[in-house]
Amino acid sequence: MTPDLVLFDCDGVLVDSEAVTNRIIQENLAARGLSLPLEQIVTLFVGGTMAGVRDTAHSMGATLESNWLDLIYGEMFAGLAAQCEVIPGVSNVLDHLDHAHIPYAVCSNGPHAKMDITLTACGLKERFDGRIYSREDVPAPKPAPDVYLYAAKLANIAPARCVVIEDSPTGAKAGKAAGMRTFGYVAETDPTRLAPICDALFDDMAKLPKLLHLPHAAVAQS
Repeated sequence: MTPDLVLFDCDGVLVDSEAVTNRIIQENLAARGLSLPLEQIVTLFVGGTMAGVRDTAHSMGATLESNWLDLIYGEMFAGLAAQCEVIPGVSNVLDHLDHAHIPYAVCSNGPHAKMDITLTACGLKERFDGRIYSREDVPAPKPAPDVYLYAAKLANIAPARCVVIEDSPTGAKAGKAAGMRTFGYVAETDPTRLAPICDALFDDMAKLPKLLHLPHAAVAQS
């Protein structure tokens, strides 16, 4: 089935931001008494919220300031503005969707301020203009389905006609809870973490147009 709406997660799906943010989180927490290997940072925190990072890190013994969220976001925003890059192949996928006249949006657990930095740095902000949604816009973050249902409602498209593109178990659970087909992007994610949740997995954005069953004419034009 060709979808009527494609909903992308942001970090790790559209923008290559997670390596930067994971390193910043690792160094920040180590300076506050909690040293964790990078693999554990990924397992514990990728796909969640920074408030969740704060709560988990505190429970594990980190000594965090009352304004830690402001401090870590400041570090992250500076790092992302300098280093964030677009995921290879994303622009081509969006070209395919445009040719097929299929709308798309971004739905993230991150705040709008962070997406403003990453999407702008990667040259994607204008392509998603007016269709950038955050957990700040809804009652509950992923793995709750709220942000995906919100995007579908605004587009007036039934959830069953939407496809979600995710790279984390947290986000994939949100897509499935929304009643949407969910495809897992596993270029940097252990496929075994997403396979039990997603309807399909792919490791290269070049494979996504075919996975979405886009009309052949649309693919040929790109």
